Amino acid sequence: MGYLKNKVVVVTGAASGIGKSIALAFANLGATIFLADIDVKKGEELEKIIIDSGGDAHFIVTDVSIPVSIESLFEIIDSYRKKVDILINNAGISEWKSPFELSLDNWDRIINTNLRSVFLCSREAAARMPEGSAIVNIASTRAMMSEPNSEAYAASKGGIVALTHAMAASLATKRIQVNCISPGWIEVEDYAGLRKIDHTQHFSQRVGIPEDIARACIFLSDSANNFISGENLVIDGGMTRRMKYEE
Repeated sequence: MGYLKNKVVVVTGAASGIGKSIALAFANLGATIFLADIDVKKGEELEKIIIDSGGDAHFIVTDVSIPVSIESLFEIIDSYRKKVDILINNAGISEWKSPFELSLDNWDRIINTNLRSVFLCSREAAARMPEGSAIVNIASTRAMMSEPNSEAYAASKGGIVALTHAMAASLATKRIQVNCISPGWIEVEDYAGLRKIDHTQHFSQRVGIPEDIARACIFLSDSANNFISGENLVIDGGMTRRMKYEE
């Protein structure tokens, strides 16, 4: 399928996990993919996989926690004389520490990587986007529900949800749709090692996989679906809708 041929897609945090699946899904549809990640080895490996499969990919070393690195990413894209049609803000980090132990530096690192980067990348991309383009931000169900010791991560993901509808409003006159996805449990390492209870606690009767998120990114970035903007699509197998009582 090549219906995204001549479309340019930028994926942050593209080298592994959900980002890798997103990049492969768009590449399989014919898009040119710019892979932005801090992991050089995995980024170059993914670039090769896509090219060897007949696709078009360019890996660019990018640390989204650093504003000048984001600026450099889009300047390099400019050097290819490429517009930007789709931006997937996927890069993120997590760290579970007691609020009494979480340092200000750690707080800033998580907020800058997960949240500030979404604003900066979106602003850079939107300046280069034609009408009918799309931005999809990857948030988390932890924007709406929490476990202990997740303050910085929860704040960053909640901020992404709010930033999404704010930017949807600001970019509406440019005809750029902005949405976000809040994944629940998406297993990226050892799916075979999951327990039965891990699956059955979901309405879907299974834990999620990265491809579940990739398919949603394709849907939300399709200009045929441009009546959807400013929304947060929760993809969690029903976990946030599950009523649970202690027994």
